[in-house]
Amino acid sequence: MTVFTAGPLLLGVRHHGPGSARAVRAALEAAAPRVVLIEGPPEADGLIPLAADKEMRPPVALLAHVVDEPGRSAFWPLAEFSPEWVAIRWALESGVPARFIDLPATHTLAWGKEELDQEDEPGDAPPVDPSRPVEAAVRIDPLAVLAQTAGYDDPERWWEDVVEHRSGAASDPFAPFTVLEEAMGALREAYGVGGHDRDLVREAYMRLQVRAAEREFGDDVAVVCGAWHVPALRQRTAVGTDRALLKGLPKAKADMTWVPWTYRRLSRVSGYGAGIDSPGWYGHLFSAPDRPVERWMTKVARLLRDEDRMISPAHVIEAVRLADTLAAMRGRPLPGLTETTDAVRAVMCEGSDVPLALVRDRLVVGDVLGEVPESAPAVPLQRDLARLQRRLRLKPESLERELELDLRKETDAERSRLLHRLRLLGVEWGEPAVSRGSTGTFRETWRLRWEPELSVRVAEAGVWGTTVLAAATARAEADAVAAHALADVTALAERCLLAELPDVLPVVMRVLADRAALDADVGHLAQALPALVRSLRYGDVRGTDTHALTDVAAGLAERIFVGLPPGCAALDTEAAEEMRRHVDAVHGAVALLGETAAASAATTSPGGAAQDARPTPSPAGIRGRWHSVLRVLAGRDAVAGVIRGRAVRLLLDEGELAQDEAARLMGLVLSPGTAPGDAAAWIEGFVGGGSGGGMLLVHDERLLGLVDTWLTGVPAEAFTDVLPLLRRTFSAYEAGVRRTLGELVRRGPGARGSTGVATCGIPGFAPDLDPERADAVLPVLRLLLGPDGFDAGDDHVTDDHVGDGNDLVGVAR
Repeated sequence: MTVFTAGPLLLGVRHHGPGSARAVRAALEAAAPRVVLIEGPPEADGLIPLAADKEMRPPVALLAHVVDEPGRSAFWPLAEFSPEWVAIRWALESGVPARFIDLPATHTLAWGKEELDQEDEPGDAPPVDPSRPVEAAVRIDPLAVLAQTAGYDDPERWWEDVVEHRSGAASDPFAPFTVLEEAMGALREAYGVGGHDRDLVREAYMRLQVRAAEREFGDDVAVVCGAWHVPALRQRTAVGTDRALLKGLPKAKADMTWVPWTYRRLSRVSGYGAGIDSPGWYGHLFSAPDRPVERWMTKVARLLRDEDRMISPAHVIEAVRLADTLAAMRGRPLPGLTETTDAVRAVMCEGSDVPLALVRDRLVVGDVLGEVPESAPAVPLQRDLARLQRRLRLKPESLERELELDLRKETDAERSRLLHRLRLLGVEWGEPAVSRGSTGTFRETWRLRWEPELSVRVAEAGVWGTTVLAAATARAEADAVAAHALADVTALAERCLLAELPDVLPVVMRVLADRAALDADVGHLAQALPALVRSLRYGDVRGTDTHALTDVAAGLAERIFVGLPPGCAALDTEAAEEMRRHVDAVHGAVALLGETAAASAATTSPGGAAQDARPTPSPAGIRGRWHSVLRVLAGRDAVAGVIRGRAVRLLLDEGELAQDEAARLMGLVLSPGTAPGDAAAWIEGFVGGGSGGGMLLVHDERLLGLVDTWLTGVPAEAFTDVLPLLRRTFSAYEAGVRRTLGELVRRGPGARGSTGVATCGIPGFAPDLDPERADAVLPVLRLLLGPDGFDAGDDHVTDDHVGDGNDLVGVAR
């Protein structure tokens, strides 16, 4: 039994170490101190009783932030296997006072953000002796030094062997702390203690707090702190010396609270600077001190079975045997994470690292998210958010999940509004994703994942208001006034509509009008229009009045129509490609704007009078004006070839240009008088942009023949210049389209009509329908639809079958 001299009981630990946590509890039960002092910010003393709340579930963290600048913050995370948490729980269960004795957060936060994530760990990196050579003046890891001294190349394995695998029923509960204190004393003597002023200041403050506790409670004082600090706290220095180190420290007014934490965040350096590679594994060791390997293999088997892998009890037995054998061969007292991982890979994963990665992500690291009681201090915005989360049944989770919302349902619409408002506030809890199976505006898909840092973002957003609605409104107004680019304002208008913030729209509209009036760059106008027009689509589903947006969008479109032709002249290659993208965006926006104008025109009274006195832009007028602009772009020689080609293609797709006229324009461009580079750019604009242009060439032999004839006539000296552009154009096509085009070119011109390619030998292509090939699919359809949904005697499919399984029959025939 270790015998301590007079003085406090110093328990040096490794933060987030389950072996240290068990040893701390055993030592406290044996010593029964009258007070427990714990490394941590003393402003959190009032939060300690919350650790006994039944709704408090670790991992959690103490969050300190500057009152006027919430972004300056620091975390002190605690898991159920953290020695500090075990000490707090023991004190609360035993009716013993517990106090934090580290340097106050008011000083820590004032020291600057760059130092906040360097807080110490049991093996906190020790300070540097400035008298040592520069190459030696680095912050070393004490655990790494001790492991290397013991002949280990991995500090984690050394710590597992000497601490984590020790029996909890050891006869001397104080022996581990005595050994660690001696080891840290030797390291501090070897590597020095000067060179890191903050460690010296913190240790001076902790010594003063220990002295104060001794005056109040005598020698029955227990101190739980990082093992690196134990020799400094054992040292007796003059009170005046310690107070001198604390004189003149910077201050910042700070608030503290408890926030949920995650195992995944414990695996990173934060708060204490204590990052562990395997929090899930350590949590398992702490919760299963008996037969930990068998229990771990059972967890792994359950996980892999849930992923549809064939894992039997025999796999578990063999994996446990292999882990024990590996530990014996490697001279380890018990199988550690390395041995269990090797056994799982060999037995359950059949040597593959793919399922092993799942085991590491779900079990070794883990996705556990802690919980904090409602009684914990919080900013008003946080309380309002928690209320909304409960009402809308949106529980924060650390594991990413997808959420499908149908905006026609009130609850889903409210969920959407909440997530959009949080995004406006910089709280990226949800990220929009592409909806599967529907492109309608009534459906949204979100990827949700709660990270502990979002608590800081919520605290930061608290300066904008006490509720999510008020804060999002105030933040959006400020962003609108501060925005410089026109596209930023239109994007903000779209986000405000999605978040349903009608009070912000007048401010956004005023700023938008001012920016649009001052911005003469047609590229900026074209970049701003799509987001503004997209916003109009949300009015029907969300019930938002978008008349003001419609008027602004129509005016913006008119300015683009006027400025686009001169803005497309005399452009270099890069600028022309960018302007071509703007033309595509405006084309899509005009189509949506026309649909919106048509919908607005339909909302008239039976007598023909509009329900709103404001004039609504004519859909035919908007689209007609745009078609006129495209004709101007297509016919001006000064316009870049890629833009002229794109204008012709858009007119052709809209039915505003006959195929004969498109072929005539292409023939003019591909004539010998046009430079090969300009002709290639025109082709890129006309048939570029994916498989649409490729299918156009597949089904129109005249256009394909024009391109083929021009390409074979390009001079050799110019071919190398146009080749990169052509490769970029045709490489965007799908593989099947490229293969079909290749077959058509290889066959050469022939009498086949515009769609007949049967002579090329490609199955499925013929001038006419092939009933025999179409009927071959009917047996499969009969199996898919069943006898009730299939009538092989039907010779046609009527319009009544739309949306029915009989659509497949129509397709087959």
